[in-house]
Amino acid sequence: MTATTETGELVTTQLANGLSCDLPADSPLAKLLRTQRTWIGPTAKERLALLRGATSVAIVGASPNPARSSYFVGTYLQQSSDYRVYFVNPNADEILGEKAYPDLASLPEVADIVVVFRRASDIPSVIDEVKAAGSPIVWVQLGIWNEEAAYYGEEQGLTVVMDRCIKIEHARFHGGLHLLGFDTGHITARKTLR
Repeated sequence: MTATTETGELVTTQLANGLSCDLPADSPLAKLLRTQRTWIGPTAKERLALLRGATSVAIVGASPNPARSSYFVGTYLQQSSDYRVYFVNPNADEILGEKAYPDLASLPEVADIVVVFRRASDIPSVIDEVKAAGSPIVWVQLGIWNEEAAYYGEEQGLTVVMDRCIKIEHARFHGGLHLLGFDTGHITARKTLR
């Protein structure tokens, strides 16, 4: 909410403790608070339910380049899950031995979860594509954040997970964080081989 005064524009800011206050819009504190995240996605329990309820996953922005994180995540999902995994990239014919599709509408089925490896600014258009395809869940990968897009996705009736790696979440819930180089955080007195 904004208000204009003789000295300039004021913004009403909702604080984490539930209180609100008016601040000059150009103040350093107002700028800092604008950068704070207010959107909160599904809880760990809810994410587990999403993963358990899914049978198919489409990876938008999948790459045939083994150095890319989407390739790594695709490899994990193929090898360590029971999901039918689809790769969406209009510039690739094949990824990880599977046909690559130009868009979500081209998939042979509606994916239960659409995992997104695209720039944050691309997320609103991906949400439109997810909605049009009929997929119920958009899962935006770790390190990608667009708060307005998260709210927009929810307004479209989608379940939105953002800034979380589906590989890490799946492995976390299925005891596989030790796979492929993730530290489980488990402390042990056992000596490891070096």
